[in-house]
Order: sequence, then C-alpha cells, then structure tokens
Amino acid sequence: MADVIVYDKAKYHYEGDFPNGLAIKYAFVHTGMFLGWIVDHDLFSEEFEEDSMNEIEKFKQRALTGTQIYEMWDGVLSEDMLSDEGMEFANVYFDFEKGMFLHDYEVTFPGKESLYFVEDTWENYFKMKEVIDQRYHEWRLVKVAKDQM
Repeated sequence: MADVIVYDKAKYHYEGDFPNGLAIKYAFVHTGMFLGWIVDHDLFSEEFEEDSMNEIEKFKQRALTGTQIYEMWDGVLSEDMLSDEGMEFANVYFDFEKGMFLHDYEVTFPGKESLYFVEDTWENYFKMKEVIDQRYHEWRLVKVAKDQM
C-alpha cells in the first residue's frame, strides 16, 4: 500500500521556523482555512465525513472554524481526508513548493511579519475563501478543457 500524502502538519511549523513568543495556535490557521474551504465545498472524503459529521455541520453554521477542525485532526491535512477532486485540486494548489496557496495567502493578508500572524476569524476566512474560489474556478476550467481533449 502506498504512503498517504500529507499536505501539511501544524507541527512542521511550530517545531520549525516559528516566531518566538507566538502562541502555537497560529501554526494551525493557514491550513485550517484551506480545510474550511474544503468543507465549504464538500470536497472531503467519506471517511472524513463519517468522523467529522458534527464538526462539518458546525462549520457550515459558522459555529466552528476550519482551524478548529484542523486542530481536532491533530493539525494534520492528508489526502485521505479529501475527495478525489479535493485531492486533485490540493495537489496543484496547496502544494507549498509549486502551488499558489502560500502566495495567495501572503497577498491576501499583506503587511504581516509572516503567515503566522493571521488571526483565525470569519472575516479572514471569507477573504481567503474568495481567493481560493477563484483559483478553484480557474483550475476547473483547465481540468474540463483537458478532459475534453
């Protein structure tokens, strides 16, 4: 069996190049926002849905943030949490080396000392959601065009 792709772990951040004195909770925010977007678009796996049904509902009611769900999953975002389409999009967009997510995150929240200084608020989530929505729309257009070839 092949290894499961892990897109991100909060501990990669708080055990790495993380600002001194900043609460560890900030290591969860950027990926938590992406996970929230995944939940908003129902791009999660059946397994994730079964394990997080209540959390998904609370997120959609805006009673729980994507970051809070990410924390409940021990700060791990892996391919087995995503649907096939969610994985395909994450492989292109969320890849920290080749994808646009980190760039988009930094552009969406300018003037921050680092990506870790973004607050986990609904206002910030909706700013990022708008950007990811546009990237997803662009990705879908390319995917449909390729599928028609």
